[in-house]
Amino acid sequence: MSVTRESFGFMPDNTEIFKYIIENACGTEVHIITLGATLQSLFFADKNGVKRDVLLGFDTVEDYLEKSNYQGATVGPFCNRIGGASIDIGGKHYELVANEKGVTSLHSNGEFSFRPWKAIVPDADCVELSYVSPDGEGGFPGETKVQVLFRLSQDNKLSIRYHGVSTRDTFLNFTNHAYFNLNGYDAGDILGHTLRLNADEFTPVDELSIPTGGNLPVEGTPFDFRTAKPIGLEIGADHEQLKMTGGYDHNFKLADGPRELTEIGEAVSPESGIKMNIYTTLPAVQFYAGNFLNGKTGKAGKPMEKRSGFCLETQYFPDSPHHPEFPSCLFKAGEEYESETVYGFGLI
Repeated sequence: MSVTRESFGFMPDNTEIFKYIIENACGTEVHIITLGATLQSLFFADKNGVKRDVLLGFDTVEDYLEKSNYQGATVGPFCNRIGGASIDIGGKHYELVANEKGVTSLHSNGEFSFRPWKAIVPDADCVELSYVSPDGEGGFPGETKVQVLFRLSQDNKLSIRYHGVSTRDTFLNFTNHAYFNLNGYDAGDILGHTLRLNADEFTPVDELSIPTGGNLPVEGTPFDFRTAKPIGLEIGADHEQLKMTGGYDHNFKLADGPRELTEIGEAVSPESGIKMNIYTTLPAVQFYAGNFLNGKTGKAGKPMEKRSGFCLETQYFPDSPHHPEFPSCLFKAGEEYESETVYGFGLI
């Protein structure tokens, strides 16, 4: 195992951004940049022994700042959406930044995702990044200290462990927004990938992608991935929820609350022979099929077209501050947030 560091470029204020590369004995590589604690690349050998970079992303700091749809970024303090761009805690009302259509708060206005993080290398198989979110940033109460530890194992499992603690009662909900294409970032759409998700229910949304309340059974709907099927098989089905969001962009219920690390699903590319198993301690996952990718150029000048990548964002439920029926992610002052998500790579 080894970790190396190189310069990735500079922020507009001349802060240097670094790239850390973790490589194991199999030749699997994970590239992490300090801008947004972002997964920039992940190289894994396909069934023919050819290493493919299975993450969408960019080659420069400028592109991450100007073009990003959160490709590979750490997201917080509250990932996904909060309706009305406001929250209430302990009888006090807080207005958030309404950065989506002037109505909702999406990914906390990108605070975690577009700021420089500090990095250390605790061991030869990992990199730890840290960030301090100021009290009141984006409207969220509390100074929140966050650490994200990326660790690559010899058996090709990428573990992402999150830790956070705030000086005030606040909502904490972190994720990574990696866009995967197991054929390679420049290999076209992901509709032929198969997906299995161990979820009996999904969360319906309104026209602003805000949960309408409660969950619905996946049974008998295009949202049933309990048995593996191609992502593209029913993505165009005549279903109100698919029409509402232009394809899959929904939360799937995995558990009633945080739990031990558990396998929740598997994505497979028949073309490359690469499979990815997903594990998490969190109660939900957002499956997004890249419906709104619009051809912005990414790595090597290749366009990221519609559905050229998919996301499996482990999380607490979207808009949970307004839904007491969902698992709570309200953390008291000084109470520690902890979660882990693992993406494990292999061949079919």
